[in-house]
Amino acid sequence: MTLRLERLDCRVGGISILEGIAGLEAQPGEVTALIGPNGAGKSTLLKAVAGLQRANGSLMLHGQELASLSLEQRARHLYYLPQEFGSRAVLSVFEAVLLARRTRIHEPHERALRKVQATLKALELEPLAERDLSQLSGGQRQRVAIAQAVTREPPLLLLDEPTSALDLHHQLQVLDWLTLLAAERHIIVVIAIHDLGLAARFSRRIWMLKAGRVAASGAPGDVLTHARLRDVYAIEAHIEWPDDEPPRITPLTAIHSLGR
Repeated sequence: MTLRLERLDCRVGGISILEGIAGLEAQPGEVTALIGPNGAGKSTLLKAVAGLQRANGSLMLHGQELASLSLEQRARHLYYLPQEFGSRAVLSVFEAVLLARRTRIHEPHERALRKVQATLKALELEPLAERDLSQLSGGQRQRVAIAQAVTREPPLLLLDEPTSALDLHHQLQVLDWLTLLAAERHIIVVIAIHDLGLAARFSRRIWMLKAGRVAASGAPGDVLTHARLRDVYAIEAHIEWPDDEPPRITPLTAIHSLGR
């Protein structure tokens, strides 16, 4: 199963948000990072794939045009986790994740319980299993939302800044787990993320947007160059790619002369 985006355009309120998006591809078994400055169109792109934002163009998943599917049919193929989430339901963490699984997967009750327990353990949520959602911090709630998304076992998982509220430990823990999950389940994981170091470390492929257009796509080492960071982010940065180690990207200064 491969996700391919071609000739994608999107207007919101008469304003062009995405224009000529083409040549973007995400493969199963991999994490694809979606990067770009604020307002580049990252969230709109994910919503367009999820069917929550009207767009023109081609969105192909495993050779099937997603636009031809209803939202209900599309929900069987993918799950989208937005930046902002919330629930007024009076549920415990365990109940919330179990309910998310049951809405998509029909299985014996005992198997569902084991799967949910394994997911909570992987995200270090076991100590919070019996706590009400209303009692959680923003970071804890974000991990629960990730657990709810993953436990549905979608072939395509779209996550919009899933680590924005997490501390450093849980950023690394969640991204490492999602990388392993993509490989084990052979699913496609697309993550919108601002931290370029994390994008380079955990993704096999990067989509870089600038002002609603594709600035670059490909392997992290091909996309994250001094010239592109200068052009797209208006920064000077020091980039190191040590052998057998995570890349190190150190922003040095903002380039104010570019009018950004």
